[in-house]
Amino acid sequence: MLATDNAVIPYAVGVDIACRMKMTVLDIPLRDLEQKQDRLTRAIERETCFGVGASFRERRQHEVMDADWSVSPVTKSHRDKAWSQLGTSGSGNHFVEFGLFTAHNKIKELEAGTYVALLSHSGSRGTGASVCDHYSKLAVSQMPDLPGELKRLAWLSLDSQPGQEYWNAMELMGQYAAANHACIHRHIAEHLGAQVLLDLENHHNFAWKEKHVIEGVVREVAVHRKGATPAGEGVLGIIPGSMAAPGFVVSGKGNPESLNSASHGAGRAMSRKAANERFNWKEVNRFLKQQGVTLISAGLDEVPMAYKNIRDVMAAQKDLVTVLGEFMPKLVKMAPSGERPED
Repeated sequence: MLATDNAVIPYAVGVDIACRMKMTVLDIPLRDLEQKQDRLTRAIERETCFGVGASFRERRQHEVMDADWSVSPVTKSHRDKAWSQLGTSGSGNHFVEFGLFTAHNKIKELEAGTYVALLSHSGSRGTGASVCDHYSKLAVSQMPDLPGELKRLAWLSLDSQPGQEYWNAMELMGQYAAANHACIHRHIAEHLGAQVLLDLENHHNFAWKEKHVIEGVVREVAVHRKGATPAGEGVLGIIPGSMAAPGFVVSGKGNPESLNSASHGAGRAMSRKAANERFNWKEVNRFLKQQGVTLISAGLDEVPMAYKNIRDVMAAQKDLVTVLGEFMPKLVKMAPSGERPED
């Protein structure tokens, strides 16, 4: 993460603006994770879709489409595309999965215990990527003397029209990403006739105007959290692992040295290319079976071995967050890419 003074760096926010996590704890019997997997699989596959260009023929409804999409020429021209993709999930590391959530203590209205939960990870889809692309190129074009290795740090002044346009478009993409998750979780819960016992979400790949002590002086800065998530004191968040490793519900400690931030997730241990070259579905499926995980679909580049050990990551940031609960994936869907998992 980084902080800037009256400026925003589009690429430091990221391509998938406002990518976020959402978890809903449902009143589904624990035994359904094993005994009614077909039913849960149908709910996921019917109520969202994955991949580049994924869209719904029958469009989802959400109040975000009534927002002002004219804040930027990019969002204005992409409103129809955004609506068609509302409620969909992206490719790469985006997922929708059912699992077991164990609350170590009471979290909001949820008592300590073990429950079935739905967890999702995705962002602002093609429209967010277009916003990033447009304003990143615009920022670079305004700084022709910036060294090549620093061009991705090209910024827009928040006093300028492009800077205001980008900021407003980013805020809209935050609302849109939240709406995507809201649609996914609402439709899956309705499909199953389930009630929501707890609803948590947080996003990353975003910038926030916050006050921090910088060189001994309290200043308002734009905190960019690409791959990081807010962890202010008492702020609830979700930090995922991989398809066969736990995710964690946490409470921030408000550490000023990290600008009240924490890692968004485990992070990759190797590149996608390296993972595709190193692993095969036979050994991966054997490992997933040992972990009690059923994989509906995914790319080979997203297998658990391609990621860092999430427990090591959490141990390294124990000064940033307190763990309140643990989510263990059991039924996972990601965008298929290349080889499809087969038994």
